[in-house]
Amino acid sequence: MLWFLNLSTKSKIVCCFSLMFALIVIVIGTAYLGITETTQSQQELFRENYTTSLDIVELRSAQNRARAQLLEMMMTDDRAKQQALERDIRERTEDIDKKLKELTAIQKDDPFFLSALQELVVVRDSYRKAREEQISLILGGKDEAARQQGLGQQEERYNKIRDISLKLEQMEKEQAKQRLTQSEQRARTSLVIFLLVGVAAIIISTAMTLAMNKAIAKPLTEIAAISERIAEGELEVNVLSSGRRDEVGMLIQTFRRMVANIKGHADTTRRIAAGDLSGVVTPQSERDVMGNALSAMGSSLREITREIIEGVNVLASSSSEIMASTNQVASGATETAAAVSETTSTVEEVKQTALVSSQKAKSVADTAQRAVQVAQVGRRSVEESIAGMGRIQGQVEAIAESIVRLSEQSQTIGEIIATVNDLAEQSNLLAVNAAIEAAKAGEQGKGFAVVAQEVKSLAEQSKEATSQVRTILNDIQKATNAAVMATEQGNKAVEDGVRQSKEAGEAIRQMSMSIDESSQAANQIAASSQQQLTGMDQVAMAMENIRQASEQNVTGMRQVELTVQGLHDLGQKLKDLVARYKV
Repeated sequence: MLWFLNLSTKSKIVCCFSLMFALIVIVIGTAYLGITETTQSQQELFRENYTTSLDIVELRSAQNRARAQLLEMMMTDDRAKQQALERDIRERTEDIDKKLKELTAIQKDDPFFLSALQELVVVRDSYRKAREEQISLILGGKDEAARQQGLGQQEERYNKIRDISLKLEQMEKEQAKQRLTQSEQRARTSLVIFLLVGVAAIIISTAMTLAMNKAIAKPLTEIAAISERIAEGELEVNVLSSGRRDEVGMLIQTFRRMVANIKGHADTTRRIAAGDLSGVVTPQSERDVMGNALSAMGSSLREITREIIEGVNVLASSSSEIMASTNQVASGATETAAAVSETTSTVEEVKQTALVSSQKAKSVADTAQRAVQVAQVGRRSVEESIAGMGRIQGQVEAIAESIVRLSEQSQTIGEIIATVNDLAEQSNLLAVNAAIEAAKAGEQGKGFAVVAQEVKSLAEQSKEATSQVRTILNDIQKATNAAVMATEQGNKAVEDGVRQSKEAGEAIRQMSMSIDESSQAANQIAASSQQQLTGMDQVAMAMENIRQASEQNVTGMRQVELTVQGLHDLGQKLKDLVARYKV
């Protein structure tokens, strides 16, 4: 902790706010990485698994539709309708080719999927060639031959295509479940990391604020209180020493030296007032105005006292015969002159002390004002941090809205699947009705019964496919809901970060107010010292007038010097007076 106290005030503030900025960047980075991973997982799930499953379902639907149209070609004798059905079959075939290319491009990094898909392509090519032969037979009017070719190996190919498609769907379903599990785990991990980093940032910010308050505001408050006592004239104050080497530590040491210097000058003044001129005043430096003045005053008083002693001895020896006549007047004039001289010197010393006190108080006020400016800069930095957290909150809310829109699109797809399921139900009902009609037709309706059975089989497969797609959609919606919850929790954590930053800003604001109060107190001390200096100037002028009046009295007394008795009395009094001073 001592190394922190020894840093300059500027370094402390820069260090603290740099640490706060780093913590904010870490919190923002953690939130951004968590949200990015969740969004990327959702996009991969939609782009690969959902799109692949939908393509497989559409492929199976197109395959079933093409087979149903082939059976319909067998059942109709209308040449134009057969040609129209042929065109539809070829369009379905082209759609299937496109879906296979899309699946190959999407799953190019999955060797197992590509292997199964390649097997599907091989079987489908064989099935497609046989179907082309069936179409040629149908268009040639050989319906029975085409029907026989559609049975046996061709039917096995069709069933194998269906089995491979179901296998691919199952693979995508398992992969989708794994991706969902991984996405949920990453979301939980990101949330835990975000919360831990946020709590650590709050704790460090609080500790940093308390440390700054203890390092700057508390010492300045103590100095302001001591300055107030000195301004009131109390010199018996105790300034605790500090081993700090920053501006506050230098201010404390300078303040200690100032108080000790003022105390020393006050003691010297008291000794001189008591008549002890033997003490030697050592100035602190060449710029020590009060110390140099006291030293010069002590030397002058000692020299004057020695000369007075010599003069008094001469005066006493010459006026011993006439001491009775001028005793009272000479004593009064001498006492007045000595008192005025002593008072004038003392006033000059106090004036110099007041001047030094005024300069020191002004220095303290300037230091406190600079501390106020630094605190204001810190307050503005915290406000900018709060604004940055607000922008992060807006970005998190935008991501939440995007995920909600994805959920709404999934619901729209569910509605489309419900419509497909209804169509499958209707196809199944039509197949049942067709089977009933074929049964009524007897032997002639057997071919139609086969077609009806195939249509029913296709309808059931379509229904099963829509059920599987609905299951996948439900899983996607669950993952989307989990992502929305994670985003909301991240938004709450950002709001907590904003609140804690505001609390830190409020603490800095209060610290700024405290420093401002200290600055005002220092200004008051400076003003008080200036008033004292002005008052001492007025007192010095008054004492100068008194001194001039005393000189006039002394001149009058010189006229009385003709009376030897007065001179003798004056000599005795001067002896007694000079005896009070120790030189």
